[in-house]
Amino acid sequence: MTSLKILSGGAARGLVASLAPTFKEQTGLAIEGEFGAVGAMAGKLRGGWPADIVVLTAALIADLARENLVTTGSISDIGRVETAIAVRTGDPLASVDDAASLREVLLGADAIFVPDTKASTAGIHVAKILQQLGIAEAVADRLRIYPNGATAMRHLAETDAVKPIGCTQSTEIIDTKGVKLSGSLPKGCDLSTIYTAAVATGAALARQAQTLIDLLTDSNRRELRTRAGFLDARKQLQS
Repeated sequence: MTSLKILSGGAARGLVASLAPTFKEQTGLAIEGEFGAVGAMAGKLRGGWPADIVVLTAALIADLARENLVTTGSISDIGRVETAIAVRTGDPLASVDDAASLREVLLGADAIFVPDTKASTAGIHVAKILQQLGIAEAVADRLRIYPNGATAMRHLAETDAVKPIGCTQSTEIIDTKGVKLSGSLPKGCDLSTIYTAAVATGAALARQAQTLIDLLTDSNRRELRTRAGFLDARKQLQS
C-alpha cells in the first residue's frame, strides 16, 4: 500500500496537508481520502469505507467508539475550532461583535455561503443561528449551500455577488485562497467544536495511522495547529 486512508471533517484538511510531507518522510506513505461534512464522513465509515484514520468531532468519535468502529485507545483530541465569518479577500471585514451586529451583517448580505445545513457542524449551527436571530425566512433565498465548508469558501472567493458573506469553521476559511477570516461568531451565537482523531477498527495500516495521530497532536507542533485555526482543546471557553 502506498497511502494512508483518511476520513475527516473538512476542518482538518489544512492541518493534515501541512503534516503530509513529514508523515511521508516517517512512513513512506501519502495521505489520501475524503474531507467533508462530519455527518457524511461518519456515514461513509459506517457504510464500510476502508479508512485507516478518522478525524471528526469529539462527539461523533465517541459514537463511533461505542459502535466499535474506532479503537478506544487511539482516541486523541487535536484542538478546538471556532465557527466564524468569512469575507472575500479585498472586501472590508464584517463587524460581528454581538448578536445585533451579526444579524445586521447577515441581513445586509446578498449571498451567504455556508456548508451543508443538515450534515456539517458549521452548517447545522448556521441554520440554528438564523432561527435564533429571527431571520431564517428573510435570508432563505440568499443562502448558497454546499456539501462542505471548503467548497462553500471556494465559491465565496469566486462569486460575483456585490456583498457576499460566508460562515463556516475558521480552519476552512484560513485554508482557502481568496477569502479571509473576519471574526468568530459573537457570544451567544458562537460555536467551538473539539476535533478528535482515532484509528479505525478495520484499519489496514493501524501503526501508521497512529503515527499521523501523534503528529496531529504533538505538543511541539502547537504553533502549527494554531496557524491552521486549532485552539487548545484543554482550555475552556471564556465565560
